[in-house]
Amino acid sequence: MKRRAFLTIGLLTPFAPSLLLAQEMPPGPVGTAAQRYAGIHGEQFDIPAVDTSLLPPEYQRQVVRHPTSEQPGTIIVDTQNRILYLVGEEGMAVRYGVGIGRDGFSWSGRALIKMKREWPTWTPPSEMIARQPELEPYRNGMAPGLDNPLGARALYLFEGGRDTLYRIHGTADASSIGMAVSSGCVRLLNQDVIDLYTRVPINTPVVVV
Repeated sequence: MKRRAFLTIGLLTPFAPSLLLAQEMPPGPVGTAAQRYAGIHGEQFDIPAVDTSLLPPEYQRQVVRHPTSEQPGTIIVDTQNRILYLVGEEGMAVRYGVGIGRDGFSWSGRALIKMKREWPTWTPPSEMIARQPELEPYRNGMAPGLDNPLGARALYLFEGGRDTLYRIHGTADASSIGMAVSSGCVRLLNQDVIDLYTRVPINTPVVVV
C-alpha cells in the first residue's frame, strides 16, 4: 500500500490485526484538530468538545511513521513520551497522546485486551480506597457518566489470564494528557478512546514500555 493511501485510509478506517479494513469511518470526526475533538452527540452521554489549546499538537491524534518489530494491530504505550501507538502496516501507526500513572503507580509489560466496555462502571480497588477514604461510597462501583474516571470507554488489560487492574480508558480532562497523574492507568481523551475502541478487537496485544 502506498504511504499516501495509508495516510488517507488510516484516518478513516479501523485496524484489525495484520489488516486495514475498508469499513465505515469510526465514531468521532477526523480532519482538523477542531473537527477531531468536536463534541460527540448520540452517545449515552453527550461528550463536550475539547479545548484544543490545552492539547499540544504532538498529543493530537494523527497517523505517523513508526517502524517497529511489533505486529500490526498491536498497541504500544510509550510512557516516557506519553504516547500510545496503534501499529499499522508498512511502518505506519495511529498515534494518540495519553496521560499515565504517576511515580509509584505505573506498570509496564505485555498484556492482552480481554474486555471492552462502553461507558463503564468504575470500581476503585480496596488499596485505593484505603489511601483515599473519600472513595468509600464507590466501593461497589460508580455509575457511568462524564464524571466517571473511566470516561466513555475502557479497555481491560490482562496478563497471564489475570486482570492487571490497569485500563486504557477515557477522560474529559485535556490538561491531563501528557502528564503523569493517574493511579497507573493509561488515559486518552474521550474522543480518542472512542476512536481506538472502534479499531481494536478483543485479544489485541498491548506493550507498555
